[in-house]
Amino acid sequence: MWFLKKLFKKRDEQLAGDGDIVKPFLDHLEDLRWTLVKMIATLAVAMLLAFGFRKQLAAALAYPLRLALGSGSEGTLISINPIESVTMSFTLAFYAGIVVSFPILFYFLAEFLLPALTKKEKRYVLPAVGVGFLLFLIGVVLCYFFVLPVTLRWLHSDAAGFGVRPSWTMKEYYGFVTHLCIAVGLVCELPVVMVTLSAIGLISYAWLKGMRIYGYAIALVLAGIISPTPDLFMLFIFALPIMALFEVCIWLVWLLEKRRAMQEEAEEKHHEKHPEAQPYVPPPEDPHHGYHDEHQGSDEHGHFHDEHHDDGHYGGHPTPDEPASHGDKPAGEKPPADPEKPENPAP
Repeated sequence: MWFLKKLFKKRDEQLAGDGDIVKPFLDHLEDLRWTLVKMIATLAVAMLLAFGFRKQLAAALAYPLRLALGSGSEGTLISINPIESVTMSFTLAFYAGIVVSFPILFYFLAEFLLPALTKKEKRYVLPAVGVGFLLFLIGVVLCYFFVLPVTLRWLHSDAAGFGVRPSWTMKEYYGFVTHLCIAVGLVCELPVVMVTLSAIGLISYAWLKGMRIYGYAIALVLAGIISPTPDLFMLFIFALPIMALFEVCIWLVWLLEKRRAMQEEAEEKHHEKHPEAQPYVPPPEDPHHGYHDEHQGSDEHGHFHDEHHDDGHYGGHPTPDEPASHGDKPAGEKPPADPEKPENPAP
């Protein structure tokens, strides 16, 4: 640990000489440590609160099974482990704690990340988080009321087709339900992620169009992860909606770029019609301004005067309306004689 501190300190000193770092690296690590501590403490408190409602949470997650099987759902869930109910309760409390404490967790995370973002990124990232969380909840609700009942009904009938009575353990069932709901909720956030990256300038329609085949491949991988069974039928049942959602995201990015191009074109036409609306460009600085400032002084009354020339001439040079002084005559030329004074006075 002492060696790492010394290494990072030397790195900070080298970068500080180039002006590339504002805050030492160890200070960023300290801020990250305190952010993680606050987030873990918040999540722990939320988990303890959710643990007190574990029976209500278990009943809520068992609702899709009752919706799928009706009266036949009685006796489907069993427990084969003495501590299975306790481990299941901690699992439910963990996921429920994340959902309940999400606003506070996001506040702590934003407190650490926002100072590193530009104004443009903040303008797009903050609304994107709110919309993304809303889409996540919509995905969870869709999975809870529509995807889970159909999936559980099919899985139950498929197992009953082998002449056995389907029975699922509490741990496996609740883990399956929570994982599937979270997976569908995360997939529903794909549009807001793509639009935000396009608004920031990290991706474009041309790039997405060229990466379409790879996007479909990633959709198959995601479908294989969230699919409840490894067969091809369920794989394509989950992959097709993800592919359709990815295609919608591509056209959303195209629409966003087209709208941005129209706005830029309108601004250019406005500047052409109103050239006076162009941003103000300051005139170039006078190269002699510093010289005059250096050679100016002030008298006791606060009036500025030239330290080198006190004959009323600016900078020692006559103005166009002012006759040249004797000091400005070329060498060898005598000044005019005074008629009242003799040219050669007597000694």
